[in-house]
Amino acid sequence: MHHFLIALATTPSPTPTPSLRPGLSEDQVTPGTWGFVLTAFIVVLTTFLIVDMVRRIRRVRYRAQVEEALVGGTDGAEADGIVQGKPDAEESDGDAGSGAR
Repeated sequence: MHHFLIALATTPSPTPTPSLRPGLSEDQVTPGTWGFVLTAFIVVLTTFLIVDMVRRIRRVRYRAQVEEALVGGTDGAEADGIVQGKPDAEESDGDAGSGAR
């Protein structure tokens, strides 16, 4: 009897074929065109936010390197070499030299 219960418990039961509840159409249960457009918009927005965040983190790290080089007592030529390598994108933001945020 014990083997029969184990065999019965381990046999897969047939799954019914999926069907919609009466009164529902497929358009009512799928996201449709607007769902796709909204999801694509969120993906694009998230991508832009990540790119902007990476750019800002690089800027903060760069400013910390320049400050460390200036405070660390390096000679002026070495510090000038670091400052001259500054990307143009930072200057075009209009907040160059505004200090830490």
